[in-house]
Amino acid sequence: MPSRNAQEWMRLSLRTPGIFIFGLVLAPCGWVLNLTATVAPNWRTVENVPNTPTNEFIEQGIWDICRSVTTSTSSTCGLDDALYFGNDIIEVAQGLMVASLVVTLVGLAVAIPGIRCWKERPNWVVAGLGGLLIFISGVLAIIPISWYTHILEDISTVTPLGEIRVGYCIVLGFIGGIFEILAGFVMFIGICRCCGGKNRGEVRVEETGRSRFSARPQAQPRRVDVPSLRRDRSPAPSSVPYSRNSLDDDVSFPRAKSVGPGSINTSYSGRPYDADL
Repeated sequence: MPSRNAQEWMRLSLRTPGIFIFGLVLAPCGWVLNLTATVAPNWRTVENVPNTPTNEFIEQGIWDICRSVTTSTSSTCGLDDALYFGNDIIEVAQGLMVASLVVTLVGLAVAIPGIRCWKERPNWVVAGLGGLLIFISGVLAIIPISWYTHILEDISTVTPLGEIRVGYCIVLGFIGGIFEILAGFVMFIGICRCCGGKNRGEVRVEETGRSRFSARPQAQPRRVDVPSLRRDRSPAPSSVPYSRNSLDDDVSFPRAKSVGPGSINTSYSGRPYDADL
């Protein structure tokens, strides 16, 4: 049985494969969410802080700490908290979140030339390696967010602890990391052909009966028989004799005949009951 190599497969369409469209949509969305989770100061919220107004709460992130009031949209940021920033999770989160953002950009830069939407066959290996980098970037974002959530109430801080709640950065980071993991995994499975080539949108040449160099089978020209409109004239004379005079005599309606200028002919030809007026 002959070996089945890449030359024995052909694409069903010249459009970008669906796995790359899926990855190129989710990966940038995940990057934006991770960027927001990295720079926003709301990994956790401390409410009902002792010796503070009841409408005041503290927002703590991995780069900044802010004091906000529920009755106002303004916040006071840049608060000093050496004890909080000295926790191991904060240093690890800073490094891994920045690394995740950088690796995502590198993965997109590698995957886009490999996809090659303007050519018939993408470079599956290069695009798959780009998907692998995007997958790794999602994992790098999930690790610090999961760790921070696990020890949410154990992170030390100089702020008197009150009621601790998860900040919106944790939610955005989880969603962004999952987006990147899914995008990278789906793009990476294109590096190998599976499910009968369905992941690449390909089929075997012998299964379609097509040529490797033609996207569609050549249609056979249809033969259409058009009836001839030419009629042969018979040289034989008609079997019904007739003459011009006989036709004039058999006319059932009167024929006006001119007898001369200034005169009126009141006679009717071919009528058996001519009457004189």
